[in-house]
Amino acid sequence: MPQKVLAGRTGDPQLRGDLIRIKVDQVILSRAPARAVSEALRLGMKKALPELTIAYDAFAVSDQATLNAAANGAPDSVSSAFPEYNVLVARAGIGYPAPVHIERFAAPARLALTDDARLAPVGGLGMLCLVVSPAQLGDAMATGQVWLRPPRSIQIHLAGKTRPFVCARDISLELIRRDLRALVQEVEARHHAPVVLEFAGPSARLLSVGSRAVLCGVAHQVGAAAAVFISDDKSEAFLRDQRRSKAHRALAPDPGAPCDEVITLDLNTVDPLIMDEDGRVRTARELAGKPVGQVLLGGDSGATLRDLLAAASLLKSKRIPPRLDLLLAPPSRQMLEVLGQDGALVDLVATGARIIEPDRRVTTAEIYPAPIGGVSMRNMDPEPHVEGRRSFLVASPETLAYAVAHGQVGDPRSFKRPARVTVPRTLPTEDVLVVRKKGQKKGPGILPFKATELAPAQPWKLPATLEVWPGLPNGAPKPQAGDDGIVVVLSKLEEVRALCDSIIAGITRIRAVIAPTIPSQIVTTLASEGVACFQAPAAVITAVGKQKELKLTLPKAWAPELEATIGKNKATLQWLAVDREQTWTQQGKS
Repeated sequence: MPQKVLAGRTGDPQLRGDLIRIKVDQVILSRAPARAVSEALRLGMKKALPELTIAYDAFAVSDQATLNAAANGAPDSVSSAFPEYNVLVARAGIGYPAPVHIERFAAPARLALTDDARLAPVGGLGMLCLVVSPAQLGDAMATGQVWLRPPRSIQIHLAGKTRPFVCARDISLELIRRDLRALVQEVEARHHAPVVLEFAGPSARLLSVGSRAVLCGVAHQVGAAAAVFISDDKSEAFLRDQRRSKAHRALAPDPGAPCDEVITLDLNTVDPLIMDEDGRVRTARELAGKPVGQVLLGGDSGATLRDLLAAASLLKSKRIPPRLDLLLAPPSRQMLEVLGQDGALVDLVATGARIIEPDRRVTTAEIYPAPIGGVSMRNMDPEPHVEGRRSFLVASPETLAYAVAHGQVGDPRSFKRPARVTVPRTLPTEDVLVVRKKGQKKGPGILPFKATELAPAQPWKLPATLEVWPGLPNGAPKPQAGDDGIVVVLSKLEEVRALCDSIIAGITRIRAVIAPTIPSQIVTTLASEGVACFQAPAAVITAVGKQKELKLTLPKAWAPELEATIGKNKATLQWLAVDREQTWTQQGKS
């Protein structure tokens, strides 16, 4: 299916090149909107060319620091002047980007680019959504096209029917438990191409669009570039309910179309599952009895409208325990309105829930972190598991409802009977918090866009001596004159994902990365920022991490395999960039 989406948007429909130039349908700005628009303006953009470009204001909870940062053109800020460049603005409070985009803007069988891995659930509507760098997003806005590696596919064939108290969150955790990551890495190593998960099979057609979105959210956790679901009558009905039926297009794998791997999952075998703080997936019964101090229901992923209604039904007439906080983070304004109209919101508030705003820092636990010495349970996809970052248990909304009712972890099947809810078909669709250029007039509220100060490209001109930095470079100082920068040595996929997020946010001193595995889509992203990506065995990773310096030769001498000087020793590194990525790395920017 991803190949079908891309084939009609390129001059190479067979997708034979290492990199291909592809037309982009949508650009979704979330993590660094101001920086991406600044990159486009540097390329001469007058108006964004994709059919839709939208920037989500992620900071619903403002303080003096965020206001000052926005006024100074911080990379993650959103300007009220964006609509002048044909960039829509989703104002703070509209909800989290992924669920809002699915409801109001996503379209099946189209290609979207974003700077935020948490937009992966958009694939639940049949839209291919890939994460790229702000430099590539600027290229897409200015020219309408971008260079990408053609992807490979792993098909997940869904069969059977889920049992009571088992929902899409449990299915996604089951895929992680079955070590889907190892299979993704195997296909990556075989083809040196991004891997896209495609969901199909008889049971895939039974799932709602919300459940499909939850399953697609697993993509980046297992190292895949994206995930995409079939688009069928369920997708058409969803878009009709959203009053966007014209956006529908059918999308399904061709009969007999080859995939690199196929996994079959019988939904009847899935139990209520929980991901613990270390990233291991275990059954709810294994962790039963563990005290819980905080439950966060909602967020940007892991909870459909049906799941929220079911949790409210299970908690009706119950009260939270004295030492437990229940936080409700409605994924979107639409879901909040439906909860209010249905009476479910009243039931949750009566239980003791506190309603919090849809701020991105909720997903990273920068605000409302897990209680010190206590356990937090949430239904959201976790951020990468890295040292120093507070973690939480991940479970389905119904498992969370059990924790609220009893103050401890347990199996939701202990409830007497499953919740029976009806999701309304008449939905509120007023885009009151979306700012479009149409009808907008200049005035006191419209300030000129202050472009983000972009770091100059740092080409590799001389043999470089890089400072070795084992682990994530949190708080690394900015580059100084004559400074060759640092090489980051990582050992886990989660660290690579977190590093990619940091570079998108604007850390500029990193010149190279060495890790056992770096997904191809991340290689393309980092290469476009001038960062060299090297792969090495675990033994070499350990040896490099113990040194203070790494010496690299002239870029023109780099080969797929090269020797680097580490202290008094030599080590063989594999340069992962291909085609134009090598040029981007050498010149310091795409």
